[in-house]
Amino acid sequence: MNEDEPLLELPDFDPRATRRSVRRGIVRTATVVLAVLVAVVLVATLGSAAVQKRGDRERRMWDVLGTAFKIYNPAYAIDVVGCCETTPWSMSLTVGARQRRAQGGFEGGDGGFYTITQDFFGRVGRLPLGNYANTRLSTSLANVGTRLQSKEGVRTVLARLPEDLNAMAVIEFAKPMTPAEFGAFGHGCDGRVVYERRPGSVPITWGSTTYDRAFPDEDMDLPCEKEPAQELEHFRRWVAMLHDYDEANLRRFDLSLARLRKVAADGLVYAYVDEMVTVKDLRKLIEDPRVRTVRLADVAFDLERAR
Repeated sequence: MNEDEPLLELPDFDPRATRRSVRRGIVRTATVVLAVLVAVVLVATLGSAAVQKRGDRERRMWDVLGTAFKIYNPAYAIDVVGCCETTPWSMSLTVGARQRRAQGGFEGGDGGFYTITQDFFGRVGRLPLGNYANTRLSTSLANVGTRLQSKEGVRTVLARLPEDLNAMAVIEFAKPMTPAEFGAFGHGCDGRVVYERRPGSVPITWGSTTYDRAFPDEDMDLPCEKEPAQELEHFRRWVAMLHDYDEANLRRFDLSLARLRKVAADGLVYAYVDEMVTVKDLRKLIEDPRVRTVRLADVAFDLERAR
């Protein structure tokens, strides 16, 4: 450096300008980091959703898990109201559930909404209701095949009730019926059919709204005596769509492929649930030799009439 050259003069230090520069640097850095994080989250979320919904997984969640949940909870009227919401690590569907009661009574109130969730790998977590919902109807269904509630005891109970009182009951047969025999029996329409005896546990049941998917070109308004054959066919179609890899999830719903396939192949009716029967009708049913017993699950007591 030549001594004759002038020295560069440094500007005076400006604290305010320095603070502004530091703040701008921090804001720019934070903006870049935030943008990167948002991009990562979006890629992870959208990418995870695409992976979880690939192929027919979304539809199968509705069909398999939504239907299994209805079988798992025969004491509730259940509708699948939304499917399928995803997070980076799970996919879920929402169901509305209302407790089944005798027609004209409390009828389950407004019910509630519940979520069924499966993880990124398709495994179902802890389920609501089911084994944790100790209702009168689920208890009555678990008693099918036991010696509880004999005809003599039920006659005594029915004799104490007004004959025009609406009730909900499980009518158990002395011998299992074929769909044709069940149709000829003259059961109430739209009830739940019990396809097995499983003393101490809730058996497999099926109803007209268990499988949400409509069947193309099919008459859904059949006479009562023809409904059992149609409902059994619907049940068999649902079981036929299940695969071996569904086994792990089905066990979460207290089901198994072996049980479902056996019940579908046998097609026998062991009992049925009638939600629109009167005490007068039950008094007649209990005397039918084809009926093993009647398990009263609920009555619709009319407070206005009792005054």
